[in-house]
Formats: sequence, C-alpha cells, structure tokens
Amino acid sequence: MNKYEAMFIVKPELTDDDKKTLFSQIGEVVSKNNGSVLSGAVWSEKRKLFFPLKRHREGIFYLLQFNAPGESVKDITHAYKLNENILRVLITKQE
Repeated sequence: MNKYEAMFIVKPELTDDDKKTLFSQIGEVVSKNNGSVLSGAVWSEKRKLFFPLKRHREGIFYLLQFNAPGESVKDITHAYKLNENILRVLITKQE
C-alpha cells in the first residue's frame, strides 16, 4: 500500500452538517476501495480562489492523508469527481 495525500476544494456555502457529512463520505470512499484514512482536517476556511471553479470564487480547502493500493486511486478519484459538493481534487503520492 502506498501513502497518498489529497487536497479538496469544497463549496463554501455548505452548512456545518453538510460539511460533516461530506468529510465522512470522503473517508468512506477510501475505505470502500481497500484503503485506510490516516488523517483528515480542514486546511483553510473560505479562501478566495485565483479563478472561479464552477462559478464559485471561494472554497473550503480540506486535506486528507490515506493509504491505498496503487490501482484503486483511479476509482477513488472518479468517485470524488462525481460528488457535486467537491469543486476540485488533487491526489499526490507521498514518498
């Protein structure tokens, strides 16, 4: 299993309950694809974006560190792109 780090930009207008639900869904996607979440936290609240993403000029940044097999990262990324509350996701492999 490899160690990965994922940075999410999430819609800024989500309520606290919606944020909690979304962050638990993010962790569940990793678990369903034979991975394990090491840590996850809000990196920055309502940060202004350099350019609009899906008509949003602000976003909440969420950082997730997890372990997963290399072949499952494609499925994890695809699942995140289907979620309408996630504006952008970037997954990088940690050395």
